[in-house]
Amino acid sequence: MPDTPEVWLRGPLPEVPPLLQPVAHALLQAREEIQELLADFPAVLLWQRPAGVASVGFHLQHLTGVLDRIFTYARAETLAPAQLAALAAEGHDDPNTPLTPAALVAAFARQVDRALHQLRATDEATLPEYRGVGRAGLPSTVTGLLTHAAEHTMRHVGQLSVTARVVRATQPQH
Repeated sequence: MPDTPEVWLRGPLPEVPPLLQPVAHALLQAREEIQELLADFPAVLLWQRPAGVASVGFHLQHLTGVLDRIFTYARAETLAPAQLAALAAEGHDDPNTPLTPAALVAAFARQVDRALHQLRATDEATLPEYRGVGRAGLPSTVTGLLTHAAEHTMRHVGQLSVTARVVRATQPQH
């Protein structure tokens, strides 16, 4: 991938409305960067928190969950019990089914696919429409939510990237 231009420089994505291209580009860029960064990431490092920062596992769970939740609000829907349970579980390994880096990366990739499907189906005329966020129904718009999904995702990809590099660098070499 080093010779491949960033996603936004590869041209428009088919069937994604023009005003939503930047959101789709950011999500695809995030997916590519995460897949490359964590291709062979050791499971033993998944929950390490160097200097108390969020773990790689948390970032992967959070990235997937935030996209799911924000895109739900963009559809003018409330969160389902399963989404609230996933939110409560962010940052924790499942002792019954231990999570692996590959499984968490795959879950994020699937969530990006669902987000892209929704972007393709979004009518640009709905972008300025009001959308309530959270139980309090804080004010936003479809544009605000989708833009926040893209910027929030990229912010966490940056944090994830640094954390993954730090924990790898501090791992004893065999």
